[in-house]
Amino acid sequence: MRAALIVGASGDIGQAVAKKLAHDGWSLYLHYFEHEQVVTSQIATFQAAYPNQDFIPLQYDLTDDRHLDDLTAQLFSLDAVIFAAGMTYYHLFKDTTVSELTTLMRVHLLTPMALLTKIEHKLAQSGHGRVVFIGSVYGGAGSAMEVAYSTVKGAQSAFAKAYAQEVASLGITVNVVAPGAVTTKMNTKMFDQATLTKVREEIPAARFATPQDISYYVTMLVAKDAAYLTGQTLYVTGGWRI
Repeated sequence: MRAALIVGASGDIGQAVAKKLAHDGWSLYLHYFEHEQVVTSQIATFQAAYPNQDFIPLQYDLTDDRHLDDLTAQLFSLDAVIFAAGMTYYHLFKDTTVSELTTLMRVHLLTPMALLTKIEHKLAQSGHGRVVFIGSVYGGAGSAMEVAYSTVKGAQSAFAKAYAQEVASLGITVNVVAPGAVTTKMNTKMFDQATLTKVREEIPAARFATPQDISYYVTMLVAKDAAYLTGQTLYVTGGWRI
């Protein structure tokens, strides 16, 4: 039975990915930091619907890159890891603090990279290991007011491009799914309705993506048949900012 670790399983995109993978027969390690109840509820639903699969909660603070052995000790067989955790700060770059830069680097890049050094052998044992980052269109296009966020998202794509070359012979693929504007709790909290409406009017597809839209491309990339696509950033934007 295939097993995946979803880092950031309590977020909207993480939840959608978990729901799709559970339906497709995967056992799941569901990571969270603060939102335990979301993951607990998910697990109860999945266990009732898929009693022959395993669903294991994992709590970890991604700003801590020094105690990852505590996390990896809870992982057994592993076929895929999806990095869906995310956060941002919205203001001018000149107002950005070193603390904010450090947090963004650790959550989006440093801790995931450090984690991969510790689980690469498990993914290699699978024979069809899969690594997927949830990136952002801003990693390619850039965004004012989110300069640091754009930078770490661009770095995810650079990392995937390089790391993919190193592990391809192990049967591991490394890709990024980079959404545009997505209907998530984070976006609705950060922006007022007028701003969201203005963004929607700029999108050729005339709507925001749903988390389910993004989960489709994640599950496509972790499939066994996706073995020849690696080192790529797949922009899922409805035609916006490409």
